Amino acid sequence: MTWMNLPNRYLIVILTFVSTCVCYIERVGFSIAYTVAADAAGINQSSKGTILSTFYYGYACSQVPGGWAAQKIGGRKVLLLSFVLWSLTCFLVPLDPNRVTILVVARLLVGVAQGFIFPSIHTVLAQWVPPHERSRSVSLTTSGMYLGAAMGMLFLPSLVKLKGPESVFLAEAALGVLWSVLWFKYATDPPRSEHPKAAAAGFGESLLPTEASPRTKMENGGSTVKATKIPWKKILISGPVWAIVVNNFTFHYALYVLMNWLPTYFEQGLQLSLQEMGSSKMMPYLNMFLFSNIGGIVADHLVTKRVMSVTKTRKFLNTVGFIVASIALLALPIFRTSGGAILCSSVALGFLALGRAGFAVNHMDIAPRYAGIVMGVSNTAGTLAGIIGVDMTGRLLEAAKIEYSGLSSPESWRAVFFIPGWLCIFSSFIFLVFSTGERIFD
Repeated sequence: MTWMNLPNRYLIVILTFVSTCVCYIERVGFSIAYTVAADAAGINQSSKGTILSTFYYGYACSQVPGGWAAQKIGGRKVLLLSFVLWSLTCFLVPLDPNRVTILVVARLLVGVAQGFIFPSIHTVLAQWVPPHERSRSVSLTTSGMYLGAAMGMLFLPSLVKLKGPESVFLAEAALGVLWSVLWFKYATDPPRSEHPKAAAAGFGESLLPTEASPRTKMENGGSTVKATKIPWKKILISGPVWAIVVNNFTFHYALYVLMNWLPTYFEQGLQLSLQEMGSSKMMPYLNMFLFSNIGGIVADHLVTKRVMSVTKTRKFLNTVGFIVASIALLALPIFRTSGGAILCSSVALGFLALGRAGFAVNHMDIAPRYAGIVMGVSNTAGTLAGIIGVDMTGRLLEAAKIEYSGLSSPESWRAVFFIPGWLCIFSSFIFLVFSTGERIFD
């Protein structure tokens, strides 16, 4: 028992929740600060899309290495290192849209550093959290992303207005350093569980196995560690893994497009000022925070009360979340008022977050010992969605600006929202057909 008499695993979950919150304050903060600075410097939409998507190139490169490092070294240490690296980069690099090379290098470095975070978190949670608490624990941790995005949308436009875009970088670096201190002080590796069922579920491993974990008895009564290898081939050809990969891609395509381009949509598509929108602009991300936790609680209830099997629970929540989100995304360009746009984007992002209780927790269902590895593989796909979606959206808007003489018409934005809308329908079908809640990797 530590820190306000919380059990260690609860403290770990709370700290990982705060870590994702801080990470998304940084991501939203950059899009807000850079948009203001780039617009003031006369940077076109296509160039903005290129800079905004640069982060995801670095992020994609470090997903699988992040899962490997977390499993080899330990998620706790890798998570601390990644936070220190991206915080220092934010602190040291100036925000000047005309110094393109420096910005590109900085965003690549931040992307690489943050790419280690989620594989490390999944490794840590798989070690600490027992199976019956995983849905709500993962949902709470990942909901920090949305609370962070909401806080960023609420407070950072005012900070930019008062202190300038550069102040956002300094504030984000300070938050990163503060979290690093808390993690260094309070986070620990879990004690190994000797309970057979817990061990079989991959719970309580001091380090997830790269070189091994199963123990074999010796004649003298001792034990030795039997060497095993990460089943890369089995992971990469697994249907359930690819179901997670496809849904991770779609989820992040929709999330990253909205996260990076909603400020532009409000400012130029609807002719609204972010500063004058008040707290309403944070509602889409606040909705994600709420629905993510609702999904986790509902999923654990359905599983623990035996209302549904793990497989049916994952498929049910994933399908409901993605289908409702697709409807909201397809309807978004039809609404031309701030209220309508906030409503549609809130429903879309909220139900996408609900869907995370399906595909996002499924890593731990099918491969608890290799959760960081599988997370790294699927999150690489999610990161590619950021590269493709954010950059392509900039190109679509630049073309629409020429065709429709500006970005204020709904036609200019239809393709931007229709693409993730139809992807949601396709992905939900894939998850229904190929996913499982059963453990398939030992």
